[in-house]
Amino acid sequence: MATLVRSALGFGEALVAVPLLALVVPVEVAAPVAVLVSITVAFIVVVQDWREVHVRSAGWLVLPTMLGIPLGLMLLRTVPEPLVKGALAAVIIAFSVHSLLSGNDRELKNDKFAWLFGFGAGVLGGAYGMNGPPLVIYGSLRRWSPQHFRATLQGYFLPASLAGLWGYRLAGLWTPTVNRFYLLSLPLVVLATFLGRVMNRRMGVQRFQLYVHGGLILVGIVLLLQAGGARF
Repeated sequence: MATLVRSALGFGEALVAVPLLALVVPVEVAAPVAVLVSITVAFIVVVQDWREVHVRSAGWLVLPTMLGIPLGLMLLRTVPEPLVKGALAAVIIAFSVHSLLSGNDRELKNDKFAWLFGFGAGVLGGAYGMNGPPLVIYGSLRRWSPQHFRATLQGYFLPASLAGLWGYRLAGLWTPTVNRFYLLSLPLVVLATFLGRVMNRRMGVQRFQLYVHGGLILVGIVLLLQAGGARF
């Protein structure tokens, strides 16, 4: 399910994979499994659709991410989590609602501000493992087609997920149990990746934008619930 969402839209699997996996396996197992799946999906998409990856954009997003991670770790230790998540949720929801109501009339013509969104992704990734929203907002503002949106985000997630997996390895969380669950999931992950590609290519731009901003609003709602101390 998570791979189908990720392959069709380019993001969003974290909303599906970890919460559902955590119902049946410990989070310290679920999170590395999700990262291994993320690497697999990104690799397949990049190899399959490398012509549609905006390499320059992906590069300008990846490098600042690495610089933002230490700041995110510091943010995690110094700023109350509900405050940060609540503020982030408000920004995400406001942006997506405005984009849906106004027809997404704002556009970034080039990668001049890519570093800012990449840095924000690094900060949020370092603090809460949530680097997706700034990247999705950036892709929306750049007016990428559904195909370029999907492929370019995977060009970002591939190195970023590899770095995350190395972190799990250093922490001793990449275990034989993780590998076993990953291998069990692999056949359906590969199938869902190809099915998601078919769905992505059948989406018109307007429908794709609707799904993207609907996904962002869902992310914002989840963040608000987390900020308010809700439990799932």
